[in-house]
Order: sequence, then structure tokens, then C-alpha cells
Amino acid sequence: MFVNVHRLRKCRLRHLMTMCFVMLMVTVYWETLDNSILSHIKSYSLRRLFTSFDYISANLKISHEEARKFSNHRYLINHEQKCAGQNVLLLLFVKTSPENFERRQAIRSTWGNEVYIEETLGATVRVLFALGLHPQPVQRRKLQRQLQEENERYHDLIQQDFFDTFHNLTLKLLLQMSWTHFYCCHARFLMSADDDIFVHLPNLIRYLQEADKAGVKDFWIGKVHRGSPPVRSKESKYYVSQEMYPWSIYPDYTPGAGYVLSKDVASRVYQASLTLNSSIHIDDVFLGICANAMGISPQDHVFFSGEGRAPYHLCIYNQMMTSHGHEEDFHELWRHATDPEVQKVSSGLFGRLYCTVAKVRLLCISHLFVSYPCKAAFL
Repeated sequence: MFVNVHRLRKCRLRHLMTMCFVMLMVTVYWETLDNSILSHIKSYSLRRLFTSFDYISANLKISHEEARKFSNHRYLINHEQKCAGQNVLLLLFVKTSPENFERRQAIRSTWGNEVYIEETLGATVRVLFALGLHPQPVQRRKLQRQLQEENERYHDLIQQDFFDTFHNLTLKLLLQMSWTHFYCCHARFLMSADDDIFVHLPNLIRYLQEADKAGVKDFWIGKVHRGSPPVRSKESKYYVSQEMYPWSIYPDYTPGAGYVLSKDVASRVYQASLTLNSSIHIDDVFLGICANAMGISPQDHVFFSGEGRAPYHLCIYNQMMTSHGHEEDFHELWRHATDPEVQKVSSGLFGRLYCTVAKVRLLCISHLFVSYPCKAAFL
């Protein structure tokens, strides 16, 4: 049999060059990969060993006077009567930034439309936007005038005088907890969501109405992160120093993108925040620390997407709670997700079978997003 020696040598050379390139890449990135993998394995192992994180909250305990230094911010815009005299099922805080006017508008006209929810589902929902001050002085003056005009029109902004930056997200959490405690503590549920989150409010309201009828307590749902390690890479915006957080594992928590608390949990988290050092700027982690101090654990809900964007499909919309990473498609997604055909396509034996197959393909086989787990396909 004739063998082309020249072609064989070229093929071997190509394979050798490919191997060299792969080895080079592994060498270059090994330290980063190794640190990330090892830290997650270590934290997961510790999570299996320790069921209590009381030592963390015990070490972060401070006096009320010290705690007030973190939350003692003045209201620039407030609506003290927003919940007064109302039978509020859900108080929904959207974390936003001063410049994100278009996102707020999109939310008001889609899933954050209070009138639609009340007329369609018979539930009272109050939607508020939590924000601080723009950190740049020139932009701040301009945006403050615009925010005042926006608030005069919509009456749904709650603003305090801290700088609205990533490293002040915990202050924004404290704003939400404090406002709820003083002005809307009778709301049966509290939700916190980012302004790039799509919330399927009809699905969520139906779910919360059932939970409310059952009289649930210790209710905290979202996509649960268990055994997560602190990020020690200084290049990451999630970097947390050893001095700030010396432990190698976080208590269980739900990503700040979207989660729901029952009113008893919201009240106890607020009380815990008055006695804990909130200098850690990862707000969802601080929520986990507060909840853990009060003996509260989060419950995983497979249709809360956490950081991921949910696949676009009728069979997904039927059970969707949240989907992350939306900025320009709120109207289109709202139109599709609330289409009456969504309910029809999954009804009956063949509809359920079709949707199961479709969800298996979307969530188990061609799963490209960190959205819903494969097990959600069978629910």
C-alpha cells in the first residue's frame, strides 16, 4: 500500500504544533484555573462538613451604634405612603442606577406594571426602584434634575445619599430592608431584583398566592449558591480580601439578581443587619450572613435563573419565574411570555409530553446558559 510520506510528516508536524499550543495555554492559565478549581473543591468539601456558620456571624457582630454608620443615610427621594392602607401581597424592589431610565421605563410598561397585575390577577403589588447618587459630580447634578422629574411623574423612586457604585450594593440592600421595615412591613412578601432581570410576575404571583394561603414562614426562595468560596483574585470585581472576610466559604445565599422573602424573614434579616458588620460589599452574601445569623436557610427554586438567561420557548415561559441579562428585549419577551398560547401548548397529555421533550433539549442537551437545571425539564 502506497503511503504519502510527505503528507504524513506534515500531519505529524501539525499535531505536534497543536499539542505545543495547547500545552502553552495550559501553562499560561494553569495558576488561575488551578486556584479557581481548588477553591471551589475546598469550599464544597467544607460545606459538606459544616452545617452551621454561626462562627461567621459571631465574629462579624458589632454594636448598634457601629451598625448605624453603614445604614445611616439620608433619603433624597421617598414615598412613605406607598403601602399605607394597602393589602400588599408583594413589595418588589428593583435595584437600579440613576442613569438607567430606559430600563425603568421598560419595567414599568411590562412586568412591573402594577395596574396590569391588579386587574389580571387580583393582587396588590408595589414596585419601587432603589438607587443612590451618581458618583461623578457633573453627571450627578444633571441626573438629579431628571430623577426628580421622573419621580414626579411615576412616584416610584426611593433614593438615599450614598454613591451608587458596585462596592455600595450592600448599602442598597440595607435601604430596601430598612424601608420595608418602616413603611411596608405588612407586605406578605418582599422581592429584590436587578433592573436587567425579567420577572414573570403572573407566574410568581400565582405561586405566592398559594404560599400565602398556606401561611408559609421562613420563606426565602431563589437560585441557591451552596458552598461558594470568596473570590481572592484582585482583578475581579467580586474580590474580597482576607481582612474583610477571612473564611474560605460563604453561607448559603441567593444571587442578588432576584429572590423573594416572606415578611417574617425580611423582618428578621433587618434585625440581624443592625448587629452585623456590613462592610462586605457583596450584597447577596451579606444577606446570606444575616439570614444565617437568624437560623434561616434559602430554598432552591429551579425556575429562578440566578445569573443566567432562560431559553426563549413557550414551554419555558409556562413555568418561568426570572431570567437574567435583559436590557432591550423586555417588551418582546413580555408579549411572548404572557401570550395565551403559552398555557394551551402545555395542556393535556400530548402538550405535557411535547414540553418535556422540548425542555430536555433546551436544558439538558443543548444547555449553553447558567439558567435552569436539567431537572427543571421534568417538572
